[in-house]
Amino acid sequence: MAQWTSAVGAAQLARLLTSQQDRPAGPGTKRPPAYRALADGIRLLVLEGRVPVAARLPAERELALALSVSRTTVAAAYEALRAEGFLESRRGAGSWTAVPAGNPLPARGLEPLPPEALGSMIDLGTAALPAPEPWLTRAVQGALEELPPYAHTHGDYPAGLPALRSMIADRYTARGIPTMPEQIMVTTGAMGAMDAICHLFAGRGERIAVESPSYANILQLMREAGARLVPVAMAEGLTGWDVDRWRQVLREAAPRLAYVVADFHNPTGALADEDQRRRLVDAARSAGTVLVADETMSELWLDEGLDMPRPVCAFDPAGSTVITVGSASKAFWAGMRIGWVRAAPDVIRSLVAARAYADLGTPVLEQLAVNWLFGTGGWEQAVEVRRAQARENRDALVAAVRQELPDWEFEVPGGGLTLWVRTGGLSGSRLAEVGERVGVRVPSGPRFGVDGAFEGYVRLPFTVGGAVAEEAAVRLAAAARLVESGASGTGESVRSFVA
Repeated sequence: MAQWTSAVGAAQLARLLTSQQDRPAGPGTKRPPAYRALADGIRLLVLEGRVPVAARLPAERELALALSVSRTTVAAAYEALRAEGFLESRRGAGSWTAVPAGNPLPARGLEPLPPEALGSMIDLGTAALPAPEPWLTRAVQGALEELPPYAHTHGDYPAGLPALRSMIADRYTARGIPTMPEQIMVTTGAMGAMDAICHLFAGRGERIAVESPSYANILQLMREAGARLVPVAMAEGLTGWDVDRWRQVLREAAPRLAYVVADFHNPTGALADEDQRRRLVDAARSAGTVLVADETMSELWLDEGLDMPRPVCAFDPAGSTVITVGSASKAFWAGMRIGWVRAAPDVIRSLVAARAYADLGTPVLEQLAVNWLFGTGGWEQAVEVRRAQARENRDALVAAVRQELPDWEFEVPGGGLTLWVRTGGLSGSRLAEVGERVGVRVPSGPRFGVDGAFEGYVRLPFTVGGAVAEEAAVRLAAAARLVESGASGTGESVRSFVA
């Protein structure tokens, strides 16, 4: 990367480095020289995504004052990081974080497991559950009954079927967000929605601010659209969004778009509270950035009594800042490729006009099926079944991982479909590689980062339960032992990805 896209202040970096001291050191660990400890600390922050790649670091003198160390110590640490490929510098531009070249990390999205492998492989790669029956069958039957009038037309509805647009608008209005059908465009899944938004707002070379980590498939879509991704680190655990950091990045990097998953974030499971949502919208408005809120997980709350915050768009009454993306794929079934965009009418008109050069429209039969679900109460019944299934799977997976892999760290989210797990110092990429050989498919952390962060993480979705979840954890533990022993095909131990 040619230059920095965000910045980390001296006080902020000092706080992050201090937080690392809470983690216990391994037995027999010797205290390294001060410069080496500082370099290792910054490198770990980069690899874990807590300091983004391409983030400008403070000047040597500023960081020395913040850490109460000599400037020579900071200079030596920076030089060590440059030698290892974790820092780049340019006279007049300062120094910014990087990852070493020569070892490409997985960056593509998460492709579904081939059907022929389903019998022998436990698939933890895709966060999607089987269809909730009998509602899928009933929805398709209901759609077929409504189809004849549409069959006498050309079948192209670039903005979506009027009946479904009206139904989606009414659902937002019922949530306290007054919405007209003219503010809705039906798309081919959330991916189709994001593709249309990126092409309209963020041409090749434009900057898009993204959470770090974020949803792998969306990150790859943005890369292939030619966008420059500006990562904004998530806070530790389920606290989610550091809005002060977001405000700084939006002000300094001036991205055209920002993409957030405020409802049961993928992959961490974090849920933004109302104050975070309000402040995030204010920050985007002040910076002139269009904020895209992906709420595909918003109906998948799993803990009883969880008080869900208002949608992100509720804090943008004028409709000038927030674009909302929704979908039936996570809450209902991934095979139901129906998504939608809620935005200001002029934005919808522009998206619809641009669609003539993309996919023209969304399949009519599937739109009718979703409309049937919304109109009959079948949606609420199906989603309740989905919640129960995901809750049962989550609890089984959590218990199994804690039993088989007690060194792995995670927080249990109150909803969504994913568990974000720190792997006790093991390489997530190696675990993914070895896991496939022992019969469990798991995506490594770098798939969810920008430019190689999160090597020490994996994402585990709530797609299996009961005995299958237990067996998945057993296989993951077997893969972890192979990686730890160096039998992963690399010829060396990869227990520590920062050593």
